[in-house]
Parts: sequence; structure tokens; C-alpha cells
Amino acid sequence: MPAKLRKTPLEGIVVPMCTPLVGNDQLDREGLQRLTESLLAAGVGGLFLLGSTGEGPSVNDSTKRDLVRRVCQQTAGRVPVLVCVTDAAWGDALSLARHAADCDADAIVFAPPYYFKPSQRDLYEFASQLIDASPLPTVLYNMPGFTHCEFEAETVKRLLDDSQVIGVKDSSGDLDYFEAIAGLVRQRDDCSLFMGPEELLSQAMSLGADGGVCGGGNVQPQLFVDWHRALAEGRLDDAATLQRRVAELGKIYRVPSDATSPFIVGIKTALELSGVCSGMPALPSQRPSRAQREEIASKLVEIGVLQA
Repeated sequence: MPAKLRKTPLEGIVVPMCTPLVGNDQLDREGLQRLTESLLAAGVGGLFLLGSTGEGPSVNDSTKRDLVRRVCQQTAGRVPVLVCVTDAAWGDALSLARHAADCDADAIVFAPPYYFKPSQRDLYEFASQLIDASPLPTVLYNMPGFTHCEFEAETVKRLLDDSQVIGVKDSSGDLDYFEAIAGLVRQRDDCSLFMGPEELLSQAMSLGADGGVCGGGNVQPQLFVDWHRALAEGRLDDAATLQRRVAELGKIYRVPSDATSPFIVGIKTALELSGVCSGMPALPSQRPSRAQREEIASKLVEIGVLQA
């Protein structure tokens, strides 16, 4: 089956959406609706489902499918929807890709399979076969911190020969690697490049990034949209001011320091305190302590997200 073309170019702030939960593998459906609408209202460039911030590896298949269906229905083509299908099992990744296509998502995203660390030769075969079989175009996702395997530059170069690869997201935090991948992506005029860590967006844009996949955009989407726009338009003083605000928001990510994923717990707690959705994380993560929750609330008051 030929891959569908994406509806619009991939650029700007693509928010890696949290997966609102009210119990183990139970979606907070009303919260999900509010979160989705708040992101769309801010003018984000796209929605990225079931990535690291979306706790994709920690929710079951039926929850993933329900999430994808609901977000695609609500989005209704207003922005591209990207679905992460990363899995250790090739067939399960393809099954979710087909479901994403059935829901009218725009692209799949996948990182290297985890548990058994593949060689680059094996990774290329895994990826190329998934790209060929997927009914949707693909964004490659380099996330060695979690998968313990990197899409090496030569492997990316080979995979970019396939026109169904429409983007690369790099979350390694390695700017030398990012610059090398930027050089490969620039050889095509129909491929996008995204930075994962939000604190590196400014440097990434100077190296040719089309945008960022910024978890903090769940909490303050307009801030990130404005920041990207300032960078893209060369308004560096404005961008620097906005980046300082982004850094202040980032302080909440470090508060639940004993959590499995402090970043996710911090963001979800902020969303709950803001009245957007439940802050329950997926297991094995736990909610923050009362003291941690109060500290997050205090920081949100300081930056104007909450009223005192």
C-alpha cells in the first residue's frame, strides 16, 4: 500500500502530548479533549502521540488505540498528527501504524527497537521494512537515552533515500550529531528536522531545524509557539526573553527528583494544577509527594501559569 502524503509541511512546535490517565490504562477522556483543544488553540504545528512524554511504552495497546482515535477525530485535519509506534516487536509496530492510518493520522514515528540492541545493519533492515509496509510516511526518532541504540548518521543517510521518510527527530542532545543529520536532511526539500530537548531549540534552529518537539508545550503551548516564531523570524532579543521564560518553566521538571521520570511527572502535575487533565502518571511512575506538588504549584504561580 503506498504511503499517504502528509496534509501540511511538518514545522514549528510539535507538542509531544501527555497521555491523561485516571487509572491504570484508563484514559481521562474529558481531560484529553481539553488538552488537545488547548494545544490547537495555541497554533501548534502538530501533535505527537505516544512518545516519551506520552508514556507510550507504559500504556497498553487498547489505550494507545483509543488515544489515537480520539485525538485524530478531534483534530480533524487542523494540524498533522504523528503517532509513535516504537516497539521491540516489528509486527506490533506495524499494527499500530495501520491503526494510525485508519484514524487518519499523518505519519508514524519510531525509534530503534529496545531490549535487544540491534546492530546498525539490523536496525536498517527493521526500519526499512517497517517504512515499506507502513501505510503512512515515517519520521525517524533518535532517542538513545531510552533505547540505548542510535540511528547512526550513515544509517539515517541510507533511510533518507526512501521518499516515505519525511522527517527526523533527534533527542540525543548531541549538537555535533544534530549538525551532521541536518546536513543530510538538507539534501532533500521535502524532509523536516526537529530537536527534542527544548533547551537546545535555539541552537538547533541555527543549525537548520524546522522546529522542536517540546514537552513543556503541554503546559504553555503559546509560549513555545511564540518562541519558535521569534527564532524563525530572526527576532533574537524577543527569542532570548522567551527562552528565559521557557527555562523558568523547566524548573518544575526537576522537582519530583525521585520519580522514574521527573519530567513527565512534573508536566502532568502542572496540567492537573491548571485544571486541564488528570496528573496521574503511568506505572511505574507515582504521583509526586504533597511537598513536591506544593513546590510545583509555587513555581507555576511565580511564572504566571497559576494565580496565587
